[in-house]
Parts: sequence; C-alpha cells; structure tokens
Amino acid sequence: MTVTQSPKSPTTDTPPRIRPTAAGTRPSGGGPLLAVIALCTAVTAANIYLAAPLIGLIARDFGASPSGAGWIASVAQLGYAVGLLFFAPLGDTANRRRLVGVLSAVAGVALIAAGLAPGLPALAAAVLVACAATVVPQLLVPLVAERAPAERRASHVATVVAGLFTGIVAARVLGGLAGQAFGWRAVFFGAAGLTVLVGLLTAVMLPAETRPRTAANPFKAIAGLPGLFASSAELRAACLRQGGLFGAWSALWTTLTLLLTDADGPYGLSLGTAGLFGLFGLVSTVAGPVSGSLVDRFGAPRVVTFAYALTAVSVPLFLLGGHALWALCAGAVLIHAGLMAGQVANQTRALGATSTPAAANTTYVVAAFIGGATASALAGPAHDHWGWPGVCAIAAAWVVAGWVGGALVARKK
Repeated sequence: MTVTQSPKSPTTDTPPRIRPTAAGTRPSGGGPLLAVIALCTAVTAANIYLAAPLIGLIARDFGASPSGAGWIASVAQLGYAVGLLFFAPLGDTANRRRLVGVLSAVAGVALIAAGLAPGLPALAAAVLVACAATVVPQLLVPLVAERAPAERRASHVATVVAGLFTGIVAARVLGGLAGQAFGWRAVFFGAAGLTVLVGLLTAVMLPAETRPRTAANPFKAIAGLPGLFASSAELRAACLRQGGLFGAWSALWTTLTLLLTDADGPYGLSLGTAGLFGLFGLVSTVAGPVSGSLVDRFGAPRVVTFAYALTAVSVPLFLLGGHALWALCAGAVLIHAGLMAGQVANQTRALGATSTPAAANTTYVVAAFIGGATASALAGPAHDHWGWPGVCAIAAAWVVAGWVGGALVARKK
C-alpha cells in the first residue's frame, strides 16, 4: 500500500493528513485524467445553475409569473444540498468509479425529465433529483487531492475548482443565450447529453480502487459530520474562513441584478445586459491555477490572508459602484479573485485536516454553503430597507465575521 503524505506547511503546526491511497495505486501527476475531471466538474456543476437564467422562458411557457417560477432555482440549490449530505461523504468508503457513473446517469435521466416536464411541479421534482445527483465534483476533489504529488496538491485541486467555477459561469451566461435561441427545454436536453457523456467518460478513466467490502451507509456518514467538525480546529478554521468569503460574494452577487436593472437607479440595464456581468466570474478560472501555485509555495494561511485582503478592498468598491460603473467592475474582479484564492486555499486545508478527506470536504462545502445562503437571504431584505449600501454592509459583516472567527479558532489550537 502506498501512502500519500504532505510535508508540514511552513505556516501550520501539523501536517495535512491525507488518507492512504488504494492498494496498487500510485500518486498521479495529473495529465489527461486531471483534465477530464476538471471538464466533468464544469459540466456537472453547471446543472445546479441551469434553471436560473431560464426562469423567464419557463414562466412564459407555463403561463406563470417570473416570481412564481423563480422557486425552481431555489429547488436546484436544495437538491444540491441534499446530494452533498447523502452522497459526498461516501467518497471515503464507496467505489468512486461506480458512484460517479451511476450519479451521472441519474442526473442525465432527470434532466431529460425536466425537459419533458408538463408543468412547474414536475419540473421542480426533476430539477431536485438532477441537482442531488450532480454532486460528482465533490467526489472528485478529494480523489485529486489524494493522488496528487505533495508539492503540487493545491495546484491540482485548483484545476478542479477552476472547472467548477467555469461551469457556473457557463450555465448563467451560455445557458441564457442558448435558451433564447433554442428554447429552455433544449437547454435541459443538451445538458443531459453532456452530463452522461462526460460523466461516464470520467468514470471509465478513474483509477480502480480496492476498498473493504462494507456497505456505504449515508446516514452514518451524515451523523459523523458534526463530530468531525468539532474534532479538527484546522477544519473549523477553513470552514469559517470560506463561509465569510462566500457569504460576502453571495450577498453582493445575488442582488447585483437589482442594482443594475432598477429603472429608477443609475444604470437601468436590461436583464440580458445585466446578465453579462456574470462574465466577471471568468476571473475565477484565471485565478484558480495561480492560487494553487501560491498555496503550494507559501502555504494556505498566507493565501487565505491575501484572499481576505482582496475581498475587503472589493466591498468599498461595490459601495462606490452604486453610482460608478468602473468601481463596480473593479470590485467584481477583486471579489472573484479573492473568492477563488480562498476556495483553493481553504479547501486544500480542509482536505488535509483529517484522515477522511471526503467527509471533511463535505463538512467544508456545507459550511460554505450555509454562509453563502444566509448572507444571500439577508441581502434581499437589506436592499429593500436600506438600498445598495445595506447589501454592502451585509458583505462587510461577513468578511469581518469570517476573519475573526477563523482567527479565534486558530488561537485555540
């Protein structure tokens, strides 16, 4: 049996702990497998956000108001959260090759059902299942971390994370354009074909794993997550720090459309033009590999500090962007770079915090998701009561809370 280990980080007291690799396997340097995993991550992650840019078309087709169909996007997030809890922890015990293949097939069938849906309830049910099965990226990130050479681990993780963010941007921008050209049902059918094709290709290329013949119990895995969180200060710090960054990004990015499309506001853009702001998310694709190299060279804590500095600078720029377009654009670049740098550093840190990387990764992603969802939920009422400055105040509060919370946990180690 070979064991993949990482040397001590120059800025932490304990070395990352990566689970031993399966018998007969060797750490992989990347290559075609890493590229296919990154592609699979992009395609499957896009499914979570596929419905969001199509809400207007869906509402028109079913004779509903946009607000009446808007909950489909929330159902997609709920489905992802369910899949994350039930399937992602199984990466420590289940056969990942088989699991990736099955989940990709289930997601493809559900997306076809979504494209054939006769009404909103049927569409919501299909989207829920598709997004629950689209948790494949969170099965692949721990595998990449396990098999990567110790000195290149963060760079390999960054490649997969960059794929994830690229998929999100593609869903928001290209999904909307394709929907306008071919209809929203065609978008779901196309996503189904891509998901099955890329998912099965990835499953075939994944390394064979020899694991004990024990049944993977998702309920046992879920029950163990709180204890895992409590037992590792390194994991808690990563969760809190990324929860702060993702919360700040979510508060600003989910309400930005309100600022840009307000007919009485400073911009008054159309919904389609405002959607092009999603292209700033491509900054994440560029920042990912750079962040991975920085983590490998300087350690995760220093890169997290840099990520918080970028995000902290972006918040006043967003505030100024309430009346100045250049500041809004500059803030968008900085906050995406900060979010990606923090994601790569904190996720690498979380993956090495325990001997069960898949469960630790699940805990980390759930914590970040909670931080982002809570901030996003508060940003809407804040905008209604205090306008754009209220949204910026929520983002600033999350930056402070994430940094202070992470610092307090690190002090107790």
